Amino acid sequence: MVDPNCLFCKIAAGAVPAPIVFEDETSIAFLDHRPVFPGHTLLSPKQHVETLAGLPATLIQPFFADAQLLSRAVETALAADGTFVAINNRVSQSVPHLHVHIVPRRKKDGLRGFFWPRQTYKTPEETEIVRKNIADTVLRLRAGA
Repeated sequence: MVDPNCLFCKIAAGAVPAPIVFEDETSIAFLDHRPVFPGHTLLSPKQHVETLAGLPATLIQPFFADAQLLSRAVETALAADGTFVAINNRVSQSVPHLHVHIVPRRKKDGLRGFFWPRQTYKTPEETEIVRKNIADTVLRLRAGA
């Protein structure tokens, strides 16, 4: 399925040019036009999927195998010390089409962990409430509820 109004679908179809670094039957990867660092790559499924939750089960393995391959390729090709691999779901997702950011990293490159301030839980009880809520939701989702 393709969304004719989606930029990433247009790139996958060849209708919009992009600096493509990888393509197979599942995915397409291209350089981000506003990179955090040179080599910042976006990996996107060719099928229009808006968020990770919408990725069909049949695409999970090949898509994340491609993400693993691209992470190794970006690190090796750019002689980086590592990579930062991230997915935004809706919030901060500039194009509403699932994509994985693969950013080359170097020690002392100026990025400090995530791109936003970190917080702590106010109490151990708050930690337990959040933990239990997520764990219970996982059980419900796995049960199909």
